[in-house]
Amino acid sequence: MSNVVDHSTVETADPASDLLHRVFGFREFRGQQGDVVRHVSAGGDALVVMPTGGGKSLCYQLPALLRPGAAIVVSPLIALMQDQVRALRQAGVRAASLDSTRTLDELREIEQGLLQGELDLVYMAPERLMTPRMQELLQRARIALFAIDEAHCVSQWGHDFRPEYLQLSVLHERFPDVPRIALTATADARTREEIARRLGLEAARQFLSSFDRPNIRYRVTPRRNARDQLWRFLQNEHPEDAGIVYCLSRRKVDDMAEWLNSKGREALPYHAGLDSATRQRNQQRFIEEEGLIVVATVAFGMGIDKPDVRFVAHLDLPRSVEAYYQETGRAGRDGLPANAWMSYGLQDVITLRQMLDSSEAAEEHKRVERHRLEAMLAFCELTGCRRQSLLGYFGEDLSEPCGNCDTCLEPVETWDATEAARKALSAVYRTGQTFGVSHLVDVLRGRETDRARQFGHHRLSVFGIGADMEPGQWRTIFRQLVALGLVDVDLDGYGGLRLAERCRPVLRGEQPLYLRRDPAPVRGRKKRGVPDAPFDRPEDEQLFNALRSCRRELAKEQGVPPYMIFHDATLREIVEARPDTLAQLAEINGVGERKLELYGDEFLGVVREQL
Repeated sequence: MSNVVDHSTVETADPASDLLHRVFGFREFRGQQGDVVRHVSAGGDALVVMPTGGGKSLCYQLPALLRPGAAIVVSPLIALMQDQVRALRQAGVRAASLDSTRTLDELREIEQGLLQGELDLVYMAPERLMTPRMQELLQRARIALFAIDEAHCVSQWGHDFRPEYLQLSVLHERFPDVPRIALTATADARTREEIARRLGLEAARQFLSSFDRPNIRYRVTPRRNARDQLWRFLQNEHPEDAGIVYCLSRRKVDDMAEWLNSKGREALPYHAGLDSATRQRNQQRFIEEEGLIVVATVAFGMGIDKPDVRFVAHLDLPRSVEAYYQETGRAGRDGLPANAWMSYGLQDVITLRQMLDSSEAAEEHKRVERHRLEAMLAFCELTGCRRQSLLGYFGEDLSEPCGNCDTCLEPVETWDATEAARKALSAVYRTGQTFGVSHLVDVLRGRETDRARQFGHHRLSVFGIGADMEPGQWRTIFRQLVALGLVDVDLDGYGGLRLAERCRPVLRGEQPLYLRRDPAPVRGRKKRGVPDAPFDRPEDEQLFNALRSCRRELAKEQGVPPYMIFHDATLREIVEARPDTLAQLAEINGVGERKLELYGDEFLGVVREQL
C-alpha cells in the first residue's frame, strides 16, 4: 500500500488541516485536536485528557504523518491495536501492530519495514516495547514520536492499573529528542498528576478537553425487577441496536446472556472465566456485526473502538464515577444519540462494600475507593441534573441543566421524610442493629412473621408504626439512608443495618431530611422518545438503509467491520446532502481520498438508485 503522505510535498499553509481532510475526510478539527497536533508535530510533549469519542487517536496519528519516521504507539490490548491498524489501512495509512497473534515471519517483516522507513505507525504493548531487543531495534530506527494510549493504566489510583506502564518513564532518558504524548479519556486531577510524574511528563503541556458527552442520555432507575426493566428499555428504545450490558459477576453475565437469547435478542457473554478463544471470538463478532448485545463484566470494553454502540446498560452499580464515565463512554462514539441506562438497588451497595472491605488492598487505597463509591451513590440519588453532577466531579462547570438526563426530562419530586426516617432509624435500633431491610420493613408494617415472633419484635413499640406506607416505599427510604451514610451495613454478617454516628441529629428530630420520591413503575409498553430520532421522510429512511446494506456488503468483501468503511454519521450526512458527484461526496465528513477512491462510485450508485 502506498504511503498517503509525501512529507516533502506538503506545502499548504496548514499541513495538519490539509492531512485531516485528505486522509481522514474531516473538514475541521474538533475542540483542542488541532492545538495538540500542531504542538506534538513541532516536537513538544503532551498529556491529553479527551473524552471517549472526542478524537484522541487523531492527536497522535496526524503528527505521525507530519513528522519524519514512524510513531510508536503503546496500547494495552491486542484487539485495540488491531482495530486501529485496520481502520488506518482503510484510510491508506501505513500502519502495523507487533503483537502475539503475528507469526515470526510477520514480526520480522514489520520490524524490517520499521527500520527501512516503510511504516508510519507501529502499535505494540508496553511489555514488548521495553524488551532489550526492541529497545535496540528502536535505536536503529527513525522514531517520529511515542504515543502512550490509555495512559490512566499507569495510575495505581485508576481502575485499569497496568504495572507494565511504569517502565515507560525510561523513554525520555533513552530517546530525549523524541516527543511523547500520553492520552486518556478519564483522569481527575490526582490521576493526571500521577500520570505526569510516573511518565516523566511534568514539563509536558496538558490539554484538558471538556468531559461532556452531550449525545449521551444518562438515566438511573430504582431496581424493581431488573430483567423486566432491561427488557422494556431494549424493546422500547433499542429493538435492533448494538449495545453493552454490564454485570458485576461472571454468573450474572452468563445468566443474563442466556436469558436475552431466550427472548430473541442475540447476546454474547464476555468475562475472564471464559477461555481466551471464546472471549476473542465474541468480541470480534460484536465489533464486526450489527445489532449484537454483549453482556459483560467490566473486563470488557477498553479495547473496543466500535462507534455505533447505541446503549450501555448497567445492571449493577459501578465502583466509582470514573468507572461509570469510562464505561458509559463506550456508547455513541460516533456523536449520534445514545443511552446510558442503569438499574440500581441497595444490594449493589452492600456487595461493593463487602468486596472492597474484604480486598487485600492497603488501607489508604481502601479509603480512597470508599470515597469514590460514596460519590457514585450520591450520583444515583441525585435530584438535580446528572450531567452537571458528572462534569462537576471532574472539575468542570455546566452552567445550565442539560435537558438530556432523566432528572431533567422528568424532574424528581422530593418530600419531607424526616418522620419516616426517624421511624426507620428507630426500627434499626430497637431490633438490635443486626437485621436486614426485609425484616425491618415487616416490623414497620406490622407483619407478625415467624421471625418477628421468634425475636419478640411483634411486641416492640416500632411494630406497625409504618403500616401506612408500602414495602417499596420503605425499601426506597432505607436505600437512601444507606447512600447518605446515615445507616451502615454489617459487611461481616448478613447485611444487617446499624446506625451511623451522623444519623443522630435526624433521629432526635434536630435536622430535617428531604428524600427523593422514586417515580412510579412504568406499566405497559409506553415509549419514552427514542434518542436516535428517525428520519422525517420515509424516502430518507429508505436511502439510509440502502447505504447500510451497501456498506455491509463492502465490509464483508474487505473483511472489516462495517463502521470502518463509513460511520453511521457519515451515512446520515450522505442522506441529507444526496451527493451526485465524487467531488460532492468528498465534502462529506469521514470521506477521505483513499475511501473516495475505494468506495465512492458504489455509494453514489446507491444514492442515484434512490432518486
